[in-house]
Amino acid sequence: VQLQAFGGGLVQAGGSLRLSCAASGRTFSNYAMGWFRQAPGKEREFVAAISWNGDNTYYSDSVKGRFTISRDNAKNTVYLQMNSLKPEDTASYYCAADSYFRAVVAGGMDIDYWGKGTQVTVSS
Repeated sequence: VQLQAFGGGLVQAGGSLRLSCAASGRTFSNYAMGWFRQAPGKEREFVAAISWNGDNTYYSDSVKGRFTISRDNAKNTVYLQMNSLKPEDTASYYCAADSYFRAVVAGGMDIDYWGKGTQVTVSS
């Protein structure tokens, strides 16, 4: 699976952005999907995950209630709606795919597929 994330940018604190991740190469609906982020000087951290059919979602405590992950299997795309953005949300955001939802939630580096990041910068 090839993954391409886009939609990042510069936004003021309190604003919103929607990230998209387009998948190609294999059957998208076979995979759980997730979003991760990495800020300069910090380790990559889990943000959100969604099961193959969208029935199950999971969020990190830091984004719960502000971010929403969703997917459109007909468009081979997963989304991350980010509201009430904070300066500490500034990071490069990555999408990932794995056959197992629990693997995405665990966020290990053995996840099947990773996309390149898209930068999100939140100004105060």
